[in-house]
Amino acid sequence: MNGQLDPLILAILAEEPAHGYAILQRLKERSSGAFDLAEGTIYPALHRLERDGLLSSTWSADSGRRRRVYSVTRAGSSALEVRRQEWKHFALAVEAVMG
Repeated sequence: MNGQLDPLILAILAEEPAHGYAILQRLKERSSGAFDLAEGTIYPALHRLERDGLLSSTWSADSGRRRRVYSVTRAGSSALEVRRQEWKHFALAVEAVMG
């Protein structure tokens, strides 16, 4: 997961805003369980992405419970597109070597 959590979070949130636990659930579901992360793993990444201007957040009171809901900013969308392109180039290079 080294260095890959940030773009995965951005990709999940590019679809729709969500709170931390929902992000974890979507990561787990979309990866068929490969990314079954502990709750404590995601919050430092969310705070870092927000500090860096790639995410913004608001408070929501769903079901009477206050939760921080995160959204991708314009800068976050741009950063995600760069990371997607980098990943595609990397995957193609690995495929060329591994066959």
